[in-house]
Order: sequence, then C-alpha cells, then structure tokens
Amino acid sequence: MTSAGWIRLVVVVGAIAIIECLCRSGIIAHTVMIPPSQMASGLFHILATGEYTADIVSSLGSVVLATIIAVILGFLVGLLIHALPVLRELIEPLLVSYYAIPTFMFYPVFIILFGVGRKPIIAIAVLLAIVAMITATLNGLDRIPAVLRRTATLYRMSRIKTALLIDLPAAAPYLFTGVKLCVAYAFIGVIASEFILSGSGLGYAIGYAYNNFQNQNMYALMLLIIILVTAINAVLDVIDKRLQARRQR
Repeated sequence: MTSAGWIRLVVVVGAIAIIECLCRSGIIAHTVMIPPSQMASGLFHILATGEYTADIVSSLGSVVLATIIAVILGFLVGLLIHALPVLRELIEPLLVSYYAIPTFMFYPVFIILFGVGRKPIIAIAVLLAIVAMITATLNGLDRIPAVLRRTATLYRMSRIKTALLIDLPAAAPYLFTGVKLCVAYAFIGVIASEFILSGSGLGYAIGYAYNNFQNQNMYALMLLIIILVTAINAVLDVIDKRLQARRQR
C-alpha cells in the first residue's frame, strides 16, 4: 500500500473511532445514529439470516443492467455524434447542461411507458448514466493521436480494422472513465428510485426501516451500500490505473 493509501486508511479509521465514541458517550443520540460497531453487527446479522438477500440481488441486478445499457448505448451514441460534426455542434451544449435537469421528474412518464416494477427504475438509472458514457466516448475519440490514424492509412487498414485495432485501444482509458461514472450514476439512480418507485430493493428496504424506526437495519443496509460501492470503485480504479499506465508508455 502506498503512503497515500495508508493516510486514507488512518483518516477513515480515525473518523469511525470518533463517531463510535460520540455515539457511545451519548453526544450523538441513539435515535439519531447508532455506533458503527452496531451497524457492522447489524450488517452481519442481516447477511447471515438472509433477510434482505432478495432486495440486495434485486438492486445489484438493476445496477448491472442499467450500467450495461448505459455503456453500450452511450458508446454508440458517442460514435454517431463524433462522426457527424454538425450534430455534435447542436448536441454538445445540451450535454454540458444535462445534469442540471432533475431526472427524477420523468418517473411518471416511465411508469406510464413501462408500468410499475424494475423497468422504470432501470430507465431512470440509464438516463442518469448514459451522458457520462457519451461524453467519455467523445473525449476518447478526440484524443486519439493523429499519428495512429496516419499509420492505419499507411497500412491501408479498413475502417473496421482501424476502429478495432487503433481507435478502440487508444481511446480505452477514456472510455473506462465513462464506465466508472456509469456505475456510480447507476447506483444513485437505482437506490434513489427504489425509495419512491419500488416495493423491493435496498432503497425500499432502507425507507421501510426508517419509517418503522428500525435504526439498526437502516444503518446496516446503508453500511452495506457504502461497502459495495467502495469495493467496486476500488476494483475499477485498479483497472483504470493499468489502462492509464499503458497509455503513457
């Protein structure tokens, strides 16, 4: 582990210890927050009993599906926009201001289109994530060195070969940044949507626990989401660093 990693670890452990002391001493009321140790024990209990297994599987399945759809559609739309400069000139200002739009206002439309269930939740998550992939695709294609394209021309490579052997590897680090953002936005879209649109999933389970004063379950599920997101992000960061290192060679 690097020195920066150790510093982050010390900061996180220190923050947890401080919160634990504040909760145990009563400075933070038990009705407001339970000690992190109780969150951890509550998480272990719900995982051991399998009480929320169906909700966990439902949420993670929706996140994975939303991410896959957003990555594929975002990449294809990015390719189309990049290939048509006039279209890009029209759309790019809209992409810049896209996240100023409150995406969740479209949920009644998605309920009408897809009905009640997982589909409108996945649609909202895709709507949140797709623009990150479009932007990353445009950025990656813009940064392909001209010398690589000239090399492809010199060897008389077909457009498909150029795309697969030149463009895609050269743009991969930037595309992967889009994938990372898609995962993050998919989590946000799915969990947040489950609070208002679903009768299952982690978001619904957290809301149910809150409304029924089940603090231990609520904080245990919140801790689970934090751990899942942190672990997934750590894995993606490792892959991203390898791609960036390869690009700098």
